[in-house]
Amino acid sequence: MTFKIWKVTLFLSAFLFSCSQDMEITSEKVVFDPPESFPEPFYTSEKFPFSKERVQLGKKLFYDPILSVDNSISCGSCHAQSHAFSDHNTALSAGVNNLIGTRNSPAIINLAWQPYFMHDGGVNHIEVFPLAPITNPVEMNLSIAEMINKLNANSSYPLDFQVAFGTDSISSDLVFIAIAQFQSTLISANSKYDKYIKGEISFSSKEKSGLDLFESNCSSCHTPPLFTDYSFVNNGLDYTFSDAGRALVSQVTSDSGKFKVPTLRNIALTNPYMHDGRFMSLDEVINHYSEGVKENGYLDSRLSKGIVLNDQEQSDLIAFLQTLTDYEFISNPDFAEE
Repeated sequence: MTFKIWKVTLFLSAFLFSCSQDMEITSEKVVFDPPESFPEPFYTSEKFPFSKERVQLGKKLFYDPILSVDNSISCGSCHAQSHAFSDHNTALSAGVNNLIGTRNSPAIINLAWQPYFMHDGGVNHIEVFPLAPITNPVEMNLSIAEMINKLNANSSYPLDFQVAFGTDSISSDLVFIAIAQFQSTLISANSKYDKYIKGEISFSSKEKSGLDLFESNCSSCHTPPLFTDYSFVNNGLDYTFSDAGRALVSQVTSDSGKFKVPTLRNIALTNPYMHDGRFMSLDEVINHYSEGVKENGYLDSRLSKGIVLNDQEQSDLIAFLQTLTDYEFISNPDFAEE
């Protein structure tokens, strides 16, 4: 009798495991569905398949100030959906105790395709990405040990992790995987530009002129469809560098003043611009490339003569850049704080 019960139990366990795997595969298609026009994503969550439960947990963690030392700052505090998950029109973000950081909070868009994170590429995996702001003393200032203690002591998180990962033993690995799965779902691929490329709509003559200018002058770095090549470029902001940028990571002098090329998707919503938020408008950005580029010894050769555009061309280029705004992305309730 005992042997028969054991065989039935083993059969049911295998059946339930199989069903669970099938459910996760179905869930994966729902919660993470890369656009056909995009290349293969860099991140595919190899350790745990995407699931609605893990994404939902990651979303909860993303918006919960419990991840800061004084429960005052969440990831969402500096990455607002209405601004394409960048900060709220402020050059440098405020952290705990009203401390101010040294760099502008970048937009969180299409992260599953990114091989590097932060302006200097100092983080090279999406599952490690949250570690930097959470532990940074001027951002969230929470140690990993404190984070785990706070989550374990919370009335709901042990059950949330049980549902999402099959264990109520909360670890930093599982925290970061959950956040990574949520952030990976923040896909922007339904702008006016995307509809134009699919042949669903037409551009105005002004937008088409702007597209032509973009392809001639900007696309070598801001390469469609992601509108970045994720390279590190010195774009002539300064003659000397208070922030060495990529050189802080690589320890290579020629990387001085280089920062990661940002995506231009939703660029009209993500001001201010540059790693330190020095430009408040797209006009200022284009004026920099037209007449403000500084030859500093490490300037990217493509910018040696700047990108000289007349007033009409600048206006047309901005009209095109505005077609990269994805209104579905910034209003999607699946991404919104609850």
